[in-house]
Amino acid sequence: MIQTLFGSTEEKPSLLERMKEAVTRTRESLSERIEDIASIGKEIDRNTLDELEASLISADLGTATTTAVLETLRAKVDRKQIGDVGELKRVLKEELLKILNVAEQRPVLKVDGEPEVILVVGVNGTGKTTSTGKLAYALRSQGRTVLLAAADTFRAAAIEQLEVWGDRSGVEVIKNKPGGDPSAVLFDALQAARARNTDYVIVDTAGRLHTKSNLMTELEKMRRTAQRFIPSAPHETLLVMDATTGQNGLQQARLFTQSAGVTGIVLTKLDGTAKGGVVVAISKELGLPVRYVGIGEKIGDLLPFNAKDFVESLFN
Repeated sequence: MIQTLFGSTEEKPSLLERMKEAVTRTRESLSERIEDIASIGKEIDRNTLDELEASLISADLGTATTTAVLETLRAKVDRKQIGDVGELKRVLKEELLKILNVAEQRPVLKVDGEPEVILVVGVNGTGKTTSTGKLAYALRSQGRTVLLAAADTFRAAAIEQLEVWGDRSGVEVIKNKPGGDPSAVLFDALQAARARNTDYVIVDTAGRLHTKSNLMTELEKMRRTAQRFIPSAPHETLLVMDATTGQNGLQQARLFTQSAGVTGIVLTKLDGTAKGGVVVAISKELGLPVRYVGIGEKIGDLLPFNAKDFVESLFN
């Protein structure tokens, strides 16, 4: 039994149980394929691994990640260290966890006595503004104080949408008129946060296409604005990606990470795809940790990402 933010008491599933539910489609697809190609009693050999390669790529691990994983598996098969499907799954889990753990080691910068500034970036349609609101709720649920900055001033609907999420999560939204200067909104938010000793300022930024150079110029201006208040800011720049776009989203992410100083990923709609392996591809190919995953439409459906829970959920 736990106490919710608004006082009611209810049973809630564990984070592991929620992750298992979220990756159901990926698990069913991947596990069924592995069982088909490596049925109980069948010898595991290089032909088996050739078939496994197609299964991993179909789960959206991507070619580079799949190649790296299979290199280790083939070496173990050649040395007769993998004898059955159970051992194959165990070694596969180990390899996926290694990749995810390396990316997770990237530290989150902590601030002493100053607001922690989180920029949320990404193209329109990925769930950026929604994820910003859900992140505010998650931090509030941990007893932290939060301010939201509506710096996506190019889209009036984004300001209104963020206000809705602010109302839901009990977090004030600092805003300006549509079409205003995003950096001015951030300036106001940081002033307010410092005056109130607020723990976090979460900034919803414009989501125009990554090919527009002026978007990256605006993000750089916002960085400079934040650093006038807090030299180490922003402390996180989270790129919101839509899991259902798979490898296409990964290419999008490459362009953003080159230009926007991304430090972590928020992966939305994980529950809506059988290609959840993109989580591993992100870690391997971008060297970035997945910080949060979106698993539904409700305000509490943004989970902190845990590599061990994710890998266990893919196979069990």
